[in-house]
Amino acid sequence: MAPGTPRFDAGRSCLDLLATAHPEERIGTAGELVAWVVGAGLVPVGTPLRQADGGWVRRFLELRLHVDRLIRAGAAVPGDSLDRINRTARAAAPPAVHAVPGERGRLVRELAEPVQCAALLSLLARDTIDLLTDPLARAAVRECAGDGCPLLYLDTSRGRRRRWCSSEVCGNRERVARHRRRVALARS
Repeated sequence: MAPGTPRFDAGRSCLDLLATAHPEERIGTAGELVAWVVGAGLVPVGTPLRQADGGWVRRFLELRLHVDRLIRAGAAVPGDSLDRINRTARAAAPPAVHAVPGERGRLVRELAEPVQCAALLSLLARDTIDLLTDPLARAAVRECAGDGCPLLYLDTSRGRRRRWCSSEVCGNRERVARHRRRVALARS
């Protein structure tokens, strides 16, 4: 995967938000944030987000910190992060969508009104709350087994045997390393 390319393979929007910090910052600018918001499906493709600026970036990064702390906390829930997530979830309604005729008469999603940063943050906070309060979903959160990869993902695989955040990224890296070890062992 190219450096700076957003990832959307964690299984939940809030977990995809966490993936924006590894291996490097992926939403450090307003343009990167807009690309992530659209790619994550928080708004329909083509939604203008001209009002996104450095303040939006700062607020998303702040929320990401609290989401990460809560999800990794286990039984010792950090009260300040829980409070922040709860306040963010109720601060604004998530963006309202409606269906409008698109090309060839197909219905497409469109926002009912211009999107505000608080509405997007509320959507992510609510996704975090849903994840953390659903015992089955919470039990399916895993950390990647890839060497040095801290990413979290929702393991919905059959038999719950998924090991990597991405088979194409960490899984491939692990298979290549295993192959190299076998080749080196065969040479000795």
